[in-house]
Amino acid sequence: MVNSNFPTVKNTHDAGLTEASGRDNLASLIISSAKVELPQDTPAAMTRIQAREAARDLLKIMPLVMRTVAAELRAAGEMPAPAHFPLLMFLNERGRSLTELAELRGVSLPTMSNSISTVAQRGWVRRIAPVRDGKDRRVVVVEITSAGRAALERVFRCAEGHLADVLAPLDEVSRRRLGAGLGVLRRVFAPPPDSVARRRRSSH
Repeated sequence: MVNSNFPTVKNTHDAGLTEASGRDNLASLIISSAKVELPQDTPAAMTRIQAREAARDLLKIMPLVMRTVAAELRAAGEMPAPAHFPLLMFLNERGRSLTELAELRGVSLPTMSNSISTVAQRGWVRRIAPVRDGKDRRVVVVEITSAGRAALERVFRCAEGHLADVLAPLDEVSRRRLGAGLGVLRRVFAPPPDSVARRRRSSH
């Protein structure tokens, strides 16, 4: 609210000032003595429509990035199939069952079984002895080998280098925007620490 206790203004005629300069002085005093409390801006959450638009854009961009990476991996001869790259990344986190891998990749069990057989022939993964799950079912768990980790590291470096070449021409403003956008995606999609701890406990 505005402070109404203005300082006393001297008679402009006594001070030898013109009427115009007196008005200017009074205006300055009013402005300097006013105490206006501005409301704090609270960032508004995205609307449902905005969220869906962002989701559509993200779903369109992801295949473009993966297509670029897959083309480079095929050219470098690093992987028999680019789809094996995310498969090794999942297994690098921890051992998983065929059913879990199929669900993560959105494929059928026979398709996933064929993919595992292919990478197993290259020595990148191995099936370990069946274990019983929470429903007392015998489940075959697949885990990555040291050779698989080495292959994943080579592929990661190859993909990283190719994407770096693609992004290098971006100007400073675009780089800042890209970094900010990636930071947002990382916060949105990164699993909470408690869920990571639960997964680690369940794998032991």
